[in-house]
Amino acid sequence: MQRNFLKKVFDSITESPARVFTIGFLLVITLGGLILTTPFVTQSGESTGIIDAFFVAASAACVTGLTPVNTGIYWNTLGHIVIIILIQIGGLGVMSIASLVPLILRRKIGLKSRQILRDQFNIESMSGMINLFIYVLIFTFSVEVIGALFLSFRFVPTYGLGKGIWYAVFHSISAFCNAGFDILGDSIYPLRADYLVNITIMLLIIIGGLGFMVTSEIYYKRDLKKISTNSKLVLIITLILILVGAFGFYLLESIQGGVLDDEGFGASMLESFFQSVVARTAGFYSVDLSKMKVSTTLLLIGLMFIGGSPGSTAGGIKTTTFGVLVIATISVIKNEKEPVVFGRSISDESIKKALSIFMISLSIVLLVSFTISITDNFNFIDILYETTSALATVGASRGITPELSRIAKILLGFCMYLGRIGPMTMAYAFGIKAEDRMIKYPETFISLG
Repeated sequence: MQRNFLKKVFDSITESPARVFTIGFLLVITLGGLILTTPFVTQSGESTGIIDAFFVAASAACVTGLTPVNTGIYWNTLGHIVIIILIQIGGLGVMSIASLVPLILRRKIGLKSRQILRDQFNIESMSGMINLFIYVLIFTFSVEVIGALFLSFRFVPTYGLGKGIWYAVFHSISAFCNAGFDILGDSIYPLRADYLVNITIMLLIIIGGLGFMVTSEIYYKRDLKKISTNSKLVLIITLILILVGAFGFYLLESIQGGVLDDEGFGASMLESFFQSVVARTAGFYSVDLSKMKVSTTLLLIGLMFIGGSPGSTAGGIKTTTFGVLVIATISVIKNEKEPVVFGRSISDESIKKALSIFMISLSIVLLVSFTISITDNFNFIDILYETTSALATVGASRGITPELSRIAKILLGFCMYLGRIGPMTMAYAFGIKAEDRMIKYPETFISLG
């Protein structure tokens, strides 16, 4: 009887790709959290509290970057290895790592595994799935190696051969996976004027945040005119957000009293572009975020909320979701029959899904922020920044993470998990499937606006 019960549970999980995806991430976080509680992974040789250990594990596996302890100082090399493995698994996805085994053994990947990979990469068809999967693996490791090579030009002369290469590899993986974890001790702040380090990390974050489908189209088609409407929308919105974020940050923080007040023009622009890029996807920083103006903080909250692109290592509601909502809004203002982008109409289903993602994500951010404002005595803008950073798996903080209560850490840990999985995926995994309606109800008029 027990065997039949376990078989039913297993079948219930595996029959839903979304359920496998969500539970797979939960198992990875659990395993990582248990390892990080042990005394073998800390510099002091002391055990870590279960809340903090699981918070860091969730942050790493969900490629976020929020941490209640200083990663470079608190954990030893073994702890850093555990964290970077969690980041790599989180960036590629649980099923990508699991599917490596049959690929290495030259066995076929099953139909269910292909369905899960399809959902993970956020594509419509399973045609060419294995070729795409192989491309994702080769592309990921190639970009990370190239990134590590460029970073080693700076880190090896500074830290020596062994330590310099390790630092380069760690930060290259962390950047490409949009995690934002660092083992330098103070992120990129000491290197904020270093063009090589800043540009390398920015490019790694941007490439990782575009999505594997977009980068594969660019690689194989090699002509921006031939790529899909989805990829064009991703590229244009990404470029607009980077420029708006960079110039907005510069204008707000370069005036008297801003964090760029004492910096030269070149350094200020470099830091502005760096913060614009990392705000949407990764938790690195090159300025003191706690000293930013409220207006700048709100700007970065907006960028974080949007995040990266579908099928990427980034979080947020995604660039395409934001793009669809903007295009649909413009279409309504212009009184058009249907929203159109690049000569293609956007379906009602896409608009409804985009609106649902926006409303669910916004509701979660506000609800969690409100709850933490009750349990913790911080400025609401700092709490809102922290919560948005968690749900959008960004990892940027205004310095309140170590002082958060246990309740706040648990809530933010759930936000990181939900942000990496996606609210819609979570709904598909555990929601009740709606029955097909046999009746078409008459439309009604509701006064709006």
